[in-house]
Amino acid sequence: MACKELNHPRRKNHSVATEFLILGLTRKPELQGILFFFFLFIYLVAFLGNMLIVIAIIYNTTLHTPMYVFLLALAIVDIICTTSIIPKLLGTMLIPQSTISYGGCMSQLFFFTWSLGAEMVLFTTMAYDRYMAICFPLRYSTIMNHHMCAALLSIVMAIAVTNSWVHTGLILRLTFCGPNTIDHFFCEIPPLLALSCSPVRVNEVMVYVIIYLIIR
Repeated sequence: MACKELNHPRRKNHSVATEFLILGLTRKPELQGILFFFFLFIYLVAFLGNMLIVIAIIYNTTLHTPMYVFLLALAIVDIICTTSIIPKLLGTMLIPQSTISYGGCMSQLFFFTWSLGAEMVLFTTMAYDRYMAICFPLRYSTIMNHHMCAALLSIVMAIAVTNSWVHTGLILRLTFCGPNTIDHFFCEIPPLLALSCSPVRVNEVMVYVIIYLIIR
């Protein structure tokens, strides 16, 4: 367990984990090799597929419409989401005792919550775009102009960043002074809350509140 004592006078008896041990998906060696190639294949397909979408939309001027701009944003968010999780997951399958630093864990949590929030709001934005195209076809190009498209994307990013900062900021306030083993394959909110020595009621409430606001 990698822990160090804090020198803060109010937390003299507390300690904080400097790194976490990630258990991964399985501890069976015979399954780790199969899972490694399975997830590597999924990651490469997802990464290359999204990159093809990004390149096609950027270099094809006929695709510079709101629908494809939102699709471009979704592809970029998917790349960030998978890249923040799967490479480290692959590492846990190659190294028996895979660890992640405290900073690395918080970074992974930030980018995962950011990309997840951005995806949820982007789906709503894309649904709104299709609603305008179907219900107001004659006014669609006037309503969904470049300024409206940029404004909607700005709102999506603002909501995603706010969502991520709230969750990550609340996790950063917690103290991890007990076991540092994450019973999961990446740094997500529930397994981190299970390791905290601090009260986590506020974190749990905010998870339910933000899920309700974004997904409902």
